[in-house]
Amino acid sequence: MLFTSTRGRQSVAPAETITRGLADDGGLFVPVEIPRFADPLSERMCSLSYNELAREILAHYLTDFSAAELERCVNLAYAGNFDSDNPAPLTEVAPGMNLLELWHGPTCAFKDMALQLLPHLLTAAAAKTAPDRTMVILVATSGDTGKAALDGFADVPGTRIIVFYPEHGVSPMQKLQMTTQTGGNVAVCAIKGNFDDAQTGVKQIFSDPGMQAFLEARNQEFSSANSINFGRLAPQIVYYAAAGCQLKKSGRLAPGATFNVVVPTGNFGNILAAVYAKRMGIPIGRLICASNRNHILTDFIATGVYDRNREFHATSSPSMDILISSNLERLLYHLYGDDPEATADLMTQLRTTGRYSVSPAVHQRIRDEFFGGFCDDCATAAAIAHLYREHGYLCDTHTAVAVDVYRQYLDSTGDRRPVVIASTASPFKFPEAVLGALAPSEVAGDEFAMADRLAALTGVPIPERLAHLRELPVRHRTSVEKSGMADFIRSFLS
Repeated sequence: MLFTSTRGRQSVAPAETITRGLADDGGLFVPVEIPRFADPLSERMCSLSYNELAREILAHYLTDFSAAELERCVNLAYAGNFDSDNPAPLTEVAPGMNLLELWHGPTCAFKDMALQLLPHLLTAAAAKTAPDRTMVILVATSGDTGKAALDGFADVPGTRIIVFYPEHGVSPMQKLQMTTQTGGNVAVCAIKGNFDDAQTGVKQIFSDPGMQAFLEARNQEFSSANSINFGRLAPQIVYYAAAGCQLKKSGRLAPGATFNVVVPTGNFGNILAAVYAKRMGIPIGRLICASNRNHILTDFIATGVYDRNREFHATSSPSMDILISSNLERLLYHLYGDDPEATADLMTQLRTTGRYSVSPAVHQRIRDEFFGGFCDDCATAAAIAHLYREHGYLCDTHTAVAVDVYRQYLDSTGDRRPVVIASTASPFKFPEAVLGALAPSEVAGDEFAMADRLAALTGVPIPERLAHLRELPVRHRTSVEKSGMADFIRSFLS
């Protein structure tokens, strides 16, 4: 397997793809060809444990990793780090409606599914491509990626990790998870801006010649834990395959049938993993893209025009408060027939004008495969309340967005195929919003007081990993202007 840039015609091996994170031309690495299983839900595939399935799928992409290396990486990632041996259980909430719970890891968010694995993949890759170098992991986060990356990379030998987050763009619980992080190799910094500012700053720093020279002088090299790194994306493919196997084994998916997938997404990475799973042969039907009030993806699917020249909204689902969906670039590359020139032109338009339009043929392909919908905070709260009162299931705000958009899809299409809805975070990561949806009069005090009241009201226990945050000291208090990100990096690395 080789990988190439979405904006150029270079070929690199999988290990180099992971260590570099971002291509030199600013593009994202994609596989030259997407491997395909002849029978992805065969009896053999569906008899595999989650760890075995992960090794099976990753081996098709990471072909310069030995079987022993992949086994070691996968076991270190998933063995003992999640609530059970199945890190992605599928819960049937109502007939045909299944929630894929991706938040049973150490930081209670779906990012753990990849970021418990990526540090081990990266250190194995670096041993092949950059021996004796220190890998500097640079991260922009809208909330969950930051903590999951910090948890995964803390005190990993040969690495240092720097996380930037929007000062007022994450929930208090997400902020505490990051700012209390321990580890001699970690740095956390707020920026005075939104997630898009942080993400744009990180991409610019990656390609800055002066910063590259600074790293070279210290025998250091940048890499990324954001989903711009294919090593972050590949592990996410696994849980969609696992969901298909769970549906089949439980009898919820008839032989030869397909199932739909609903994903709450801002940066498009989580739903792109479902696209790759579908291309590999997993019987996924419609891909339903759920957005909050920052509904740039909904508008793009409807019109074929991507336009970030719009107001940015802070919402109760902050991990989706994004106007620049980086991973959409990978989808565009594939839809344009793996044409890097076409993709590069679209990205240039986005950078210079803030918008672009896809061709009519590409737009039709998008509409054939995707459905886009969005909901505001009021509808999000209503979805939380309905799901709990009608089905006894407590969900977070991001999952609620997906549930509401799925309702919109049913109303629009009547398509009642089995559905897998990605449930991306514990409800206790957003206790104010979730408690407010169920009992508005109870909203008062700090995050932990509200989490306690939410647990008492519903009988759902607070995950220990969140409950113990109240006992930890804040270790990271720095806040900088957007223009100060590079100086913060130099200071930390010096």
